Amino acid sequence: VQLQASGGGLVQAGGSLRLSCAASGRTFSSYALGWFRQAPGKEREFVATISWNGNMTSYADSVKGRFTISRDNAKNTVYLQINNLKPEDTAIYYCAARRGTIAVVTIAYDNWGQGTQVTVSS
Repeated sequence: VQLQASGGGLVQAGGSLRLSCAASGRTFSSYALGWFRQAPGKEREFVATISWNGNMTSYADSVKGRFTISRDNAKNTVYLQINNLKPEDTAIYYCAARRGTIAVVTIAYDNWGQGTQVTVSS
């Protein structure tokens, strides 16, 4: 599956964004999907993940209550709604896919999109 992330931008602290990740391929619904982010000078870190049917999700502690992951299998798209943005959320956001159950580590994912930049000004 090939992934294409979009929706990033420059926003003020407290603002919101919705990131999208469109996937190609007819087997999209069989993949668990994840969002990760990488800030300058830091390692890529887990943000959120969702199961193939949307029934299971998991979030990093730092984003719980502010970020919501969802998916629309009919549109081959996964979303990340980001509310109450903070300057520390500034990073490149990547979507990723894997067969099987949800996972919170980068090594578990073998399909990655190109990333979309989110910049939060204070």
